[in-house]
Amino acid sequence: MKINDIITALNLTLISGKGGISNEITGGYVSDLLSDVIGSASEGNAWITIQTHNNIIAVASLKEISAIIIAKGLQPAEETIRKSESENIPLLSTSESAFTISGRLFELLKKE
Repeated sequence: MKINDIITALNLTLISGKGGISNEITGGYVSDLLSDVIGSASEGNAWITIQTHNNIIAVASLKEISAIIIAKGLQPAEETIRKSESENIPLLSTSESAFTISGRLFELLKKE
């Protein structure tokens, strides 16, 4: 499923990284610990987190994560937005909790 489809289906807000919205999502990963994401997330995952600093883009790039979903309505730092644009890694936002959005993403991907 493409990120653009997930944005629509889950009512997510695209903050930045529009150049990557045609990327495929192959699964999801939920964590706020960067070392955990580095050790366990898979290429093509949508990463759900409440982290907003620019290191999330570096981790997403390293792991070839397709998109980052920031939960709880939190907004990324301006530097994070700029880095997202330059790396073409979509930063998405939702007011829902990480628990809720991960369940909704799971159900959506399960239908494929």
